[in-house]
Amino acid sequence: MSDEENDIVLSELDDEELVQQMMDDLYDGLKEEIEEGTNILLERGWQPYDVLTKALVAGMTIVGHDFRDGILFVPEVLLAANAMKAGMFILKPLLAETGAPTIGRMVVGTVKGDIHDIGKNLVSMMMEGAGFEVVDLGINCDVEKYIGALDEEKPDILGMSALLTTTMPYMKVVIDELVAQGRRDEFIVLVGGAPLNEEFGKAIGADAYCRDAAVAVETAKEFMARKHNQARA
Repeated sequence: MSDEENDIVLSELDDEELVQQMMDDLYDGLKEEIEEGTNILLERGWQPYDVLTKALVAGMTIVGHDFRDGILFVPEVLLAANAMKAGMFILKPLLAETGAPTIGRMVVGTVKGDIHDIGKNLVSMMMEGAGFEVVDLGINCDVEKYIGALDEEKPDILGMSALLTTTMPYMKVVIDELVAQGRRDEFIVLVGGAPLNEEFGKAIGADAYCRDAAVAVETAKEFMARKHNQARA
């Protein structure tokens, strides 16, 4: 089987076969194949947004579901996300030119005192893979950094991550500051990290606790759909 796979020439596949092969290659974390497939579809006259949604986002959705269900694990998902990023690198400037829509915009960072970023990085990559625009603030983010980013980026979603029980309470500091400024309702606040749970998320006033990156994507999509429905109502 592996010999047959090695013999696949992407340029010889029709569009439907190529998209299916790209989804498989994305699942396997094959960066160069994703770059090649992306360029082939663009050369065939595909719109950048269609390449993004029909090949890359569709492939990452499968990765996300299998990660959520325990079929794939963090190292495999990181490989898939890196392959996705390679495709996105080609598409991003083209998407900007065509003014392609995004699902939503997110600011995300690990809270003050915490330097863990694998989970946060995974969320960033999976969210981008789902069609969100993501501004990653990095680690050790204090309340001023979060508020400054919210002012500048005007996102739909604020994401906060913590891996230490000692840094978890800082999430409430950020949410309380939003409440104090009368701006809490402007943002969907999602929190995550190993020591957190649903009760903690509710207690600090977050909109939702997300146990992993795949759940974060699903939750973000649900909240954005609700937001769009309210705007239309």
